Amino acid sequence: MAVGITSYGAYIPMYRMNMQTLARTWGSPAGKGEKAVANWDEDSLTMATESSVDCLNGLDRSTIDGLYFATTTPAYREKQNASIIAKVIDLRRDITTADFANSVRGGTNALKAAIDAVKAGSAKRFLVAAADCRVPAPDSQFERLFGDGSAAFLIGDSDLAVEIEGSASISSEFMDIWKREEDRYVQAWEERFIVTKGYLAHLEEIISIIFKKYKVTPKDFSKVVFYAFDQRRHLEIAKKLGFDPATQLQDSLLSTVGHTGSAQAMMMLVAALEEAKPGDKILFANYGDGADAFILKVCDQIEKIRDRRGIKKNLASRMELSSYGKYLHFRNILDWGRQREPERFGALTMSWRDRSWLLSCHGHKCRQCGTIQFPMQRVCTWCQAKDDFDEVRLSDKKGTLFTYSMDNLATSVDKPTVIAIVNIVGGGRFSTVLTDRDTEKISPDMPVEFTFRRVHEAQGIHNYFWKCRPARA
Repeated sequence: MAVGITSYGAYIPMYRMNMQTLARTWGSPAGKGEKAVANWDEDSLTMATESSVDCLNGLDRSTIDGLYFATTTPAYREKQNASIIAKVIDLRRDITTADFANSVRGGTNALKAAIDAVKAGSAKRFLVAAADCRVPAPDSQFERLFGDGSAAFLIGDSDLAVEIEGSASISSEFMDIWKREEDRYVQAWEERFIVTKGYLAHLEEIISIIFKKYKVTPKDFSKVVFYAFDQRRHLEIAKKLGFDPATQLQDSLLSTVGHTGSAQAMMMLVAALEEAKPGDKILFANYGDGADAFILKVCDQIEKIRDRRGIKKNLASRMELSSYGKYLHFRNILDWGRQREPERFGALTMSWRDRSWLLSCHGHKCRQCGTIQFPMQRVCTWCQAKDDFDEVRLSDKKGTLFTYSMDNLATSVDKPTVIAIVNIVGGGRFSTVLTDRDTEKISPDMPVEFTFRRVHEAQGIHNYFWKCRPARA
């Protein structure tokens, strides 16, 4: 039975930080390019939600049998994050969910597990999402390297856009990059050692295994997608293995997005598939605590999923981060001192009771008059019918900004707080916060879309809700 990728999606945050901003801040060269920076109200969980929604664009979500989520920066360490994402994107309850953590290879670990599940017949369609939002130490090599982002793939046994023709894996105890429970930042050993004995050696080994196992050579592939340690070593491994970097090597995204941890290789694969043609053969390899490699064959179905936001459209939709100081606030790196603000609170009992509209963004549609309202109520505001509603998902609806106000006095990481009233296309009105916005470009009737974000943290609980943002391309 043929198994493969039936859809893909990606997410890159709106904010980008130019390397010159780091160079000016620290007074030392920082290289060229920029990196993607998650807004203060984003984390790995919200970004995985974004790429998953992109991946499932136009598909029936009730047909998904499982969700695996890979990250090294989970919102919760003891509480499954995948189950939250499944609820947010409105999947069924009778599915399998699991987190893959603690390795930048977690994305392909999860991908392989999903492939095996579909091959075994325990699932027909399995969603795999990877996301990372790693906080680097200030003025470190990782501050210049780390970016934020997410990718998702839907694995299935029909309507294949990409057939998985073969795979191989190796496990390794090699220690190069790590983070203990008590560490605030990622740690690393001496670079030359971890590159030569780790990155280069392991990728060379897994590719050699693939060549021997499936009797293929570099000439059999139109594109190679390799995990990238940095741009120089990315070129080095391609040349060493006999590939032409100019025509076969997929761009690493390091100068436009940065190194996105467990999502990096998967985001590069999404970028490769955006340009791929039916019949192309792709070699895809990932590294971290061992290595994974896959032989992929692009199918005709790829032409039917070209409408994803993917990498290209996300890259084109961007805003420059105005200062390094704002970046420090977004990542909460410094001790900011005491602020006068109301005490935050969270109530798990209330959150559980209202989870359908808090997480899944369900509203009510009156069976008597068709009025849509949010949040869900027992009595229709238009015809006063009682308890006679159907639940409808509003998160994938577009909207227009009806009116808004800016509050410069409210406590916020990114002032001013913009309160928005949104008219939902198809019916319904929504009151929320406008995020990812340029306050100089806000106007009534502008198109907006929903985005799942963090609101605040209280009593050790992340409180999430749906905000809106100016519609991205």
